[in-house]
Amino acid sequence: MSAEQKMSAEPATRSEVFGQLRKELYGEEHSSGSDTHIFIILGASGDLAKKKIYPTLWWLFRDGLLPGDTYFVGFARSDLTVEDIKAACLPHMKVSDEESESLAAFFRKNSYLRGTYDDVSSFARLNAHLSSLPGGEDAKRLFYLALPPTVYHHVSTNIRAKCMSSRGWNRIIVEKPFGRDLQSSHELSAHLSSMFKEDQLYRIDHYLGKEMVQNLMVLRFGNRIFGPIWNRTSVAAVVLTFKEPFGTQGRGGYFDDFGIIRDVMQNHLLQMLCLVAMEKPTSTSPDDVRDEKVKVLKCIAPVAASDVVLGQYVGDPKGEGQSRLGYLDDPTVPKGSCTPTFASAVLYIRNERWDGVPFILRCGKALNERKAEVRLQFTDVPGQIFADRCQRNELVMRVQPDEAIYLKMLTKRPGVYFSPEETELDLTYKSRYKNVKLPDAYERLILDVFCGNQMHFVRSDELREAWRIFTPLLHQIEAEKKKPIPYVYGSRGPEAADELMKNVGFRYEGTYKWVKPHM
Repeated sequence: MSAEQKMSAEPATRSEVFGQLRKELYGEEHSSGSDTHIFIILGASGDLAKKKIYPTLWWLFRDGLLPGDTYFVGFARSDLTVEDIKAACLPHMKVSDEESESLAAFFRKNSYLRGTYDDVSSFARLNAHLSSLPGGEDAKRLFYLALPPTVYHHVSTNIRAKCMSSRGWNRIIVEKPFGRDLQSSHELSAHLSSMFKEDQLYRIDHYLGKEMVQNLMVLRFGNRIFGPIWNRTSVAAVVLTFKEPFGTQGRGGYFDDFGIIRDVMQNHLLQMLCLVAMEKPTSTSPDDVRDEKVKVLKCIAPVAASDVVLGQYVGDPKGEGQSRLGYLDDPTVPKGSCTPTFASAVLYIRNERWDGVPFILRCGKALNERKAEVRLQFTDVPGQIFADRCQRNELVMRVQPDEAIYLKMLTKRPGVYFSPEETELDLTYKSRYKNVKLPDAYERLILDVFCGNQMHFVRSDELREAWRIFTPLLHQIEAEKKKPIPYVYGSRGPEAADELMKNVGFRYEGTYKWVKPHM
């Protein structure tokens, strides 16, 4: 019986389920807890650490998914204690009353050191502390750089010089953004590769840990029915969407330095595009999968400005609260900023499978809904006999919220009528998998680092090709300082983006609304 089956079976206990899953992940020799692992969070005082990393480590610890002897060490410039970290993280940890004892055990395995990122002696003290923990020099070390990229150079140099385990393995987790353009990304990659081997580097893009993103491979390559139609003959357009219903809300100073293309499109959406478009890998091994993703990226020319629509949200005078404020009303945003908060771009993959099919990437803030999805729109039915009353079929993979896969199709309208009506074949996860709690993306990815599985992490050549596609456009935007098209907070975005989609062949009827099935 698989671990997933055991999770839904009775009367298996929680400890039995996760015990079995741990054996599957690490092997029999790890189940006894004989190996010591130390997880070091550099930037332990920051938002990412308290909102994501510490809560994720707690959930994995609580569920018994970490190797038996795992210790956690925080490192930052702030003068903190473990109790301070605990207080800051608790609101994000979802702890029930029955779990209080387990939470106490988790924090007993935590320690904290204060230090400076560019100070070698701080890292020498960190190494002395790591060596004093159980396992000593034999312990395996995982370093999470929950830090701004500006300090990556100093931190990685000091880790390499002072903090590497001499007998256990060492793994480095690097958060995006991985540079600002092709040149800066190349410099960062060159520096990291001079310090560490590629199999020690884990460039984390949390979208690759999402349930539906990971499901793309199974959906495509585990089903016979999709293979013959997953190509330019049957697919009219592919739309990859990322929408947020809120603005920058006081974080505009950080966002303004990157913009929506660097923040979402060049990484999250492009990674999803690769999984939709790649050829079938020879196996599910990480390098086989990533090889196919790189082949896709190499077939994409740098995106042209004529295939892009940029927007920036303005306040809705009829709205309430934050919706009345535009991007430029955020006091942390530079006056007169031309940074786009919305972007729509059309990419073409010049290979035999996809030549001529538009891949439309759309992302933005302060839009009408929260949604991330992949949508394949199929071509029109040839020899139409229903007087043009047939809309195009669409296969939709909804990444968030309410994970789902549904196929928009036509059936006869019920009753005495003889006319087609839009409906769907629907797999909504909350309906089909009622008792399964989907793990957080960071849970999957951090667990992958412990296991040494790099499939869902970005390789250096992937990164290089991704930046090659977008760098010319980014440099042009910054050089011209052209004002983005204004769109109202809470709208669909600029109307010009809809026109762009229409012009490249996507057909939007506006007659269909997906309805969540009865729970």
